[in-house]
Amino acid sequence: MGYKRAEEVLPAELLEQIQEYVSGESIYIPRRKDSRRHWGEQSGTRKELVRRNSQIKKDYAGGYTIKQLADKYFLSPKSIQRILYTEKE
Repeated sequence: MGYKRAEEVLPAELLEQIQEYVSGESIYIPRRKDSRRHWGEQSGTRKELVRRNSQIKKDYAGGYTIKQLADKYFLSPKSIQRILYTEKE
């Protein structure tokens, strides 16, 4: 999140209206809903988790037990069960 000087980016009329509510303070203006990113999109974490979960499913289909998968991926057996039984690819 970057900061910009309001007088450099906003029309004078709008700046005056905003100053009626907030003057000399910092405010946060959120992104528009249609331009928001979902969790993990920018960092790539979401893609990495999808890849990992896909591999967990392949390993399970290949004969690994839930306990073995939990040890291999450093997750709890309950987390492995959630990945195997609730997530869709």
